[in-house]
Amino acid sequence: MDRAQALRANAAGLAKADYLGNPSTLCKGCGHNSIANQIVQVAFELSLRPHEVLKLSGIGCSSKSPAYFLGMSHGFNALHGRMPSVSTGALLANHTLHAIGVSGDGDTGSIGLGQFKHLVRRNVRMVYLIENNGVYGLTKGQFSATADEGQELKYAGLNDYPAVDLCLEALAAGCGFVARSFAGNAKQVRELLKAALAHRGTAVLDIISPCVAFNNEDTSRKSYAFGRDHEHAMQDLGWIPPQEEIVIEPTEPGEARVVGLHDGSKLALRHLEAGYDPTNKRMAAERLLRAEVEGEFLTGLIYYDPSRPSLAETTHVGEAPLSSLPDEALRPTPEALASVLARY
Repeated sequence: MDRAQALRANAAGLAKADYLGNPSTLCKGCGHNSIANQIVQVAFELSLRPHEVLKLSGIGCSSKSPAYFLGMSHGFNALHGRMPSVSTGALLANHTLHAIGVSGDGDTGSIGLGQFKHLVRRNVRMVYLIENNGVYGLTKGQFSATADEGQELKYAGLNDYPAVDLCLEALAAGCGFVARSFAGNAKQVRELLKAALAHRGTAVLDIISPCVAFNNEDTSRKSYAFGRDHEHAMQDLGWIPPQEEIVIEPTEPGEARVVGLHDGSKLALRHLEAGYDPTNKRMAAERLLRAEVEGEFLTGLIYYDPSRPSLAETTHVGEAPLSSLPDEALRPTPEALASVLARY
């Protein structure tokens, strides 16, 4: 980043440098660092105001990442696997925040799987990022729940168990925005992040993020080499801000198709795979299962459905955040409390 770019202001009056966090302490070349850089770029391009952003995480290398972006935003580092519960409570208290939750394959796919499924089921409005490398990098490379079946690593031995596909889990739980990307594909990560931030409910973005210390063998499906050689991008993605006019909407394979997002913005998809429809849930599940069998590294927007109301809408918390209401609006009056107690 040159000095001119760092100092140029966006619509919020902030320079890109204002969206940075602390220097990373992760391994050099870690995919998590690339993802943090893309979040910084996206926040700058969208002119997000840092005080309107909430960063959340659990435990693990992935959960250290929020320290490396948006240093002026709100943040909470929860216990291992407990980030979904903290997110649910925080976003019920203030549903107007832009929430970015960063989790890992162990944090989400193992100890936090139940909490993840219920957050998705409730449709909490947030971007849920999974930095997926197939190992517990912070505790020296044991296999996680997303590790490839039959994979052998020097320190972890042989993995005998089938991998948990977190995109399939999100689909089964009713998620309306399911996508997968690769930390080595910066453009795709950025465009999916922009679309996810505009989504009405939970947007799950599973990003394969290679662990250069413990899981970067060429044979691993979560390595840089495998990602570069086997990535199958289903669309050429481009996020279109709401103020731009859409002139054409071609529908033939190989041409662009425009999907409207809930906030009025649009996501342009150029189909690279003939016949794939990201609004067809059954097709999305079948395509994920086929990719697993065929050893494909499938990336892009897998499923999109903006129709489900968010948790804040379902619970009718109102437009004003609960955190902004005065005590008298949140507490029962003495008369109301006496009336309740009188029944006992």
